Amino acid sequence: MQTLDGKYEALLTYLRGLEGVVVAYSGGVDSTFLLMAVRDCGVAALAVTGVSPSTPSSDLDTALDMTKSISVAHEVIRTGELEDERYADNPPDRCFYCKSELFKKLKAIAEAKSLPHVIDGSNVDDLGDYRPGLRAKALYGVKSPLAEVGLTKGEIRELSRQKGLKTWDRASSPCLSSRIPYGEQITVSALQMVEQAETALKELGFGAMRVRRHGDMARIEFLDADIEKAVRPEIKEAIVRRLRDIGFLYITLDMEGYRAGSLNRVLLSADGVPTA
Repeated sequence: MQTLDGKYEALLTYLRGLEGVVVAYSGGVDSTFLLMAVRDCGVAALAVTGVSPSTPSSDLDTALDMTKSISVAHEVIRTGELEDERYADNPPDRCFYCKSELFKKLKAIAEAKSLPHVIDGSNVDDLGDYRPGLRAKALYGVKSPLAEVGLTKGEIRELSRQKGLKTWDRASSPCLSSRIPYGEQITVSALQMVEQAETALKELGFGAMRVRRHGDMARIEFLDADIEKAVRPEIKEAIVRRLRDIGFLYITLDMEGYRAGSLNRVLLSADGVPTA
């Protein structure tokens, strides 16, 4: 069995073979680890972060901080997925249109900079999930070095910790549109409500959680350990007040707690396989 150090060396070898890359850089655990490896292997590189109303503002702050720390050239671009009604209508394959918009722009940048490849931080675990964005990768020829050398999310976190990356234990931060049920229109105001609500909950001392927006109702998913805290009278009152100020009429607590991709439940067939 290959050791973690062995996998990292395999990653560096893989990256050297690409001879120049544009890195789709979000500021998350995986893409930050990939960016460090790109720097370590000495290949010509440019990190590019796409921002839009659907990306949490804290992600850009992290991306700016980490590219400065890792010392890799960095550009920030605007993406216009919300201007595409195929995305804004929020179908189950919404992510395909978002990633297509991003990868199309990254490919154009790579060609203009004479960098042969666009790469992203997808890992082995991502390949088994329902991710329509993977189709966009294939369409634009985007490579995923972490997946290619067999690195899992857990291994990436551990290697990141060993190498001193402060993102090693960072919580996942999918786009804000993932908080809106499929078929419900994605608008700038809806995305702002979600981000403001999650920011308010963080200010109240909650860690990983999600605010799912169902029209004028907020369905909050807390970690199991935080549910008891959330129902304390003074905390419950503060949550209701803060979220009503943002514009939610109804505030509910999901008793199943926080879990990634909970809105994908509507896509599953009886045997648990995505239907879209």
